[in-house]
Amino acid sequence: MNARTEPSEAEPGATARPPLVRELLLVVGLFLVYKVGRQLVTGHTPEAFRNAGRVWDWERALHLPSEGSVQSLLLHGDTLAHLANTYYATVHFPATVAFLVWLYLKRPAHYVWARRVLAALTGAALVPHLVFPLAPPRMLAAAGLVDTAKVYGPSVYGPPQTDTLSNQFAAMPSLHFGWALMVAIGLIVATRSRLRRLWLLHPLVTLVVIVGTANHYWMDAMVATALLGIALAVIRVPQPTATTAGRAQEKLAPAEHKKPKKNVLVGAAR
Repeated sequence: MNARTEPSEAEPGATARPPLVRELLLVVGLFLVYKVGRQLVTGHTPEAFRNAGRVWDWERALHLPSEGSVQSLLLHGDTLAHLANTYYATVHFPATVAFLVWLYLKRPAHYVWARRVLAALTGAALVPHLVFPLAPPRMLAAAGLVDTAKVYGPSVYGPPQTDTLSNQFAAMPSLHFGWALMVAIGLIVATRSRLRRLWLLHPLVTLVVIVGTANHYWMDAMVATALLGIALAVIRVPQPTATTAGRAQEKLAPAEHKKPKKNVLVGAAR
């Protein structure tokens, strides 16, 4: 049988979808490790406020715009502040989970890459949380900012003294921003739509929200960006397989190269 008519074998370069149960356990385990790690910073209240003053002074020394300039945009009416608080409270985790689920179902190779990057970013974020406890700007009197969640709602935090579900003194880096930026980058890399760069609106809106609601400083987002950049440099994007590249070259080949050659009978000229 001619090799051109034989059934094609399974592509060796295709990435198998990881086992679902294993992935669920892995993601839940990483989340629990992160939550436990953040709780280790509790009890460092005086240090967290001292560091908050340092960050505020550093930002002014670097001539960064005041967080208050962003918050003033949200305080023109109750609606904007309420929407910003709602975005902060409800978009962070669902958007990241939806991103991973879509990659798992549609782009398994990119899912493995994105999960590794997010895990590396989240793990690296524990280091600043442990060595540099930081009170958010809404708690810093020198900042003169409004705790929009407390005033306009909804709020995901209780009083710091009784809030056992979260550590409010782990503001740096901002994983709200770091995860949002990775979601945008991951979708831009994994899709081919001409409009895919519009996904960058997600981290942009997230940045306005976390600063405008006084939950984070500019430097919290800057540190998250730096850590994400390191993770992306170490964990490389999956490259097209040889089989996929071959198919792409086939599609670009001139039509005449695809025309079947006429059969030539041996000895016909004798």
